[in-house]
This record gives sequence, structure tokens and C-alpha cells, in this order.
Amino acid sequence: MRRSNRKAKRNKPYQIPTTTESHDAFFTIEENKDYLKAQFHHSEDLKYRPISIQDIGCLLVYLDPLVDEDKLQQTIIKPLLTKDELKIEDTVTAKEFQRSMNLYDAVSGLTKGFVMLLIEGQQYFYLFEAFSARSRAVSEPVNEQVVRGSHEGFVENIIQNLQMLRRRIENPNLVVRFFKVGKTTDTKLAIVYLQHLVNPDLIDEVEKRIKSIKADSIQTPGYVEEFIEDAPFSPFPQMLSTERPDRLTAHLIEGRIGLLMEGSPSTLIMPVTFFAFYQSPEDYNSRWYIGSILRLIRVASFIFALGLPSLYIATVSFHPEVLPAELILNIKSSLENVPFPPLLEAFIMQIILELLREAAIRLPGPIAQTIGIVGGLVIGTAIVEANLVSNMMIIVVALTAISSFAVPSYEMSMSIRLLGFPLMLLSATFGFIGLVFGLSIVLIHLCGLETFGTPYFSPLAPFRLNELKDSIVRLPRWLLGKRPSDVRPQYERQEWFSRGWKKNEDD
Repeated sequence: MRRSNRKAKRNKPYQIPTTTESHDAFFTIEENKDYLKAQFHHSEDLKYRPISIQDIGCLLVYLDPLVDEDKLQQTIIKPLLTKDELKIEDTVTAKEFQRSMNLYDAVSGLTKGFVMLLIEGQQYFYLFEAFSARSRAVSEPVNEQVVRGSHEGFVENIIQNLQMLRRRIENPNLVVRFFKVGKTTDTKLAIVYLQHLVNPDLIDEVEKRIKSIKADSIQTPGYVEEFIEDAPFSPFPQMLSTERPDRLTAHLIEGRIGLLMEGSPSTLIMPVTFFAFYQSPEDYNSRWYIGSILRLIRVASFIFALGLPSLYIATVSFHPEVLPAELILNIKSSLENVPFPPLLEAFIMQIILELLREAAIRLPGPIAQTIGIVGGLVIGTAIVEANLVSNMMIIVVALTAISSFAVPSYEMSMSIRLLGFPLMLLSATFGFIGLVFGLSIVLIHLCGLETFGTPYFSPLAPFRLNELKDSIVRLPRWLLGKRPSDVRPQYERQEWFSRGWKKNEDD
């Protein structure tokens, strides 16, 4: 019996201690103060400031780390002390205020940066907004730098991010919807979209998925992405993460939805297609043929990063006859003293490369550069001279790494590198047949994948010839008169796209 009780206790679901019960405020300040102390477990950052208004005792209560002292002094305390009448609503100049009798509202408001005003002998109290909006300065995102274009990036303050977005889209159709997720953290997030463009069904679907999130803690947009994505076991990212306001703006104008979160500069864009991960804001700041060439190079980098090591392994292990005789001799001379098969060579070099990359990310900048030089020159040279890896494998892995780094999206770059390992196994086992089989599975998966009802591999699957103008290549902007149809926007045609000056000149 005792063992069964212990087992039942272990299997009992964990209950988060929350203060959700409604409780009316007391008439005396001391009773209210004792209640708040108990709710915050006598935390020492809960501050109390007594003041007197018309000889009536009052008490200001707030959480010190969340409140801006200047706001508190200028918008709350100073107006209260300079007025002769106790008319709180007409006196305090705070941006937001609330009057309530429920102490649960007080506890919730204090955790959000509000200041509570208690008045002796009155059961109701006031909550005034005085949140400290400290954040770092706006700077260019490290992972999304461009040569030409905006150098402005999102920060960790959601209100400041929305301000940057509003400055770029000065349109009343820009809609913001706020949500709270995470039972413990009560994290604030917002979805943004253009009401006259976005598909109403898409809005309903996104809101339904966000409201269905049940979790103790939501720390980053990556948590939300895992909860609402269509295919959580797919190796490909299904939402585009960006820290650039200009990139988010461009996707909103196409009829997509953006998701911002308090405490994170990363925003999620949904739904997106595969080719959106190979587009960069710099494509549209350069001449159209330059942007097209750069985009073709990125798409080619996907093929190289995914299949180049597998192609080399299959060729050396099974099909050397496809190579010219001169090249076969060079490869044979570099392989004859290596004790490992090509598959093991590739695995060794790929793992070393990933270790160096992780070490460079975690270390400070100057030390990271040193690690790169040591890894690229010293270790690479030493491992070849020790006949552990061939010269050709070093070249193949280096080209693969460079190709994966050419992808503008970090998530897509990681997915391609991970997919390379099973393809190498197939190539080492079955040769070209295994490589073709693995690439066919990847292509079938891309063609069948959907995100929020949008085909992931559009406009190739389903094939739409007209929309290839801004996918693999980029034609001039004045020829892009339609929005992508994959998100089913309310208005596909962009009527203001024209070269009217040329038409007028001909007339």
C-alpha cells in the first residue's frame, strides 16, 4: 500500500502555484500591504513609498526592477503632491491607468511594471503604468549584414520593434494583436499583418494555434515555432526568422504574418516557401541582374552543400570510370596512403568542421579568429601530412562548408549540413543509385510539405511559371506586378507598379 501511494504521488501531474483567485481589497493599507507581501513571498525588491494627499495616508507599491524612477516621479508622485483635490483620474499623467477592487489585478499589474496606489479607508486602488523600457541601442543584425540597404535591426523591446515597423508602414491597415503565452512566464508576443492584404483564414489559423499553446515557459520565438509548425519532424525550417525590419516589411506587403516577442530581437514570418530562405534584402538594393546572379549562386550552394561530399564518395568508391584518367591518377595518389575509406574521411572532416564552428561561435571575436586560422591551416595541414585524410577530401569538405555558409538563413544552413550525413551513408553503400535515391526522397518531401496551407516548394510544386520571376532569379521590380499566390492574399495585383514616365514619353 505504501509503495502504491508513493507511485501515485510520483505520477501526479505537477501543479504550478499561481494566484488566480479573486480577492477583494481591504479598507486599510496595512492589510493590503500584508496581503501583497504574502503573495510576493516577502521579496525585497517589492518597494513601498508612503505619501500624503490632503492629509490622507496613501501608499505606492511597485517592483523596483520593473519601474522607471523618472516616470514614477514625473507622472505619478509629482502630480499627486501638487494637486489640492483628490481626483486621481484627472491628476496622474501616466500613459495607462486602471481602477480596481480585485487584488489579483494588483498582483498581475505589479509583475508587468505598474505602480499601485492604495488610499487609506478606500477599498478600491489604482494601477499606473511606469514600466522601464530599457533596451540596447539599435544596430545591424550580426547574422544578416548587407552592403547596401538598411543597417537597422530589431532589439529586445517589443514596443520599440513595433515602432520601427510602424515607421516603415505608415498605414492604418497594419494590425497588431497581442497574446500572452506561458503559464509561468506570461510572455508577451504580438502578430502583425496588413488587414487589407492577408487572407482571413490565415489569421484565424495562426491565432488558433497560438491560443492552443499550453506550456509553463515560453522563452524565445523558437519555442512558439515548435508549438505551431505543421511538420515538427521535418529537417527544413517552416518559418523564416529575421532581425531586419525591412525584411519583415517586405513579407507583410506580400500578405504574410509576422510574430514578435518581448525579450527577443528575432521575429518569425509565416507562411514562407523554400526559396524565401535564399533571398536577401540586398537582392533588391542591387541591379536586378546582379541580384539574380547572387540568388542563383545561393541556390547552387544548396546543391553543393547537400550533395558534393556524397558525389565524391560515390565516385571514388563505386564509379571512378566517370572521371578523366589524369584526375583518377591524382586522386589515387592522394588516397593510397590513407587507411580510412572515403566515408570515414568525410565524417572525420565534417565533425572537425562542426567543432571548429561551434568553438568560433562561443569564444570572443579575436580568439575565434585565431581558432579559425589554427583549425584551417595547422590542423588541416597536419591531418593531411599524417595521411589520415586525403587532399581531395579537404577540398571537397572546404567547398561544402563555404556553400553552406552562403545561405542567408542560419536554420536552413544547419538543415543542409545535417542532411548531408545520411546522403553520404547512402552513397557509400549504393553509389550513384543511393545518392539519387536520397535526393529523390528530399525532393518528394519538399514537394509534399505544407506550412499553414501553403505549398513549401512553390512556385515549382505546384508549378507556376509567372511566379518564377522572383524566386530562383529576380527580374526588374516593375515587372513584378503580382504578389505571390502561395499565401492567397486578398489582392494579388499591385496596380501601382508601372513605368509611367516611359509610357508618357512615347505618347
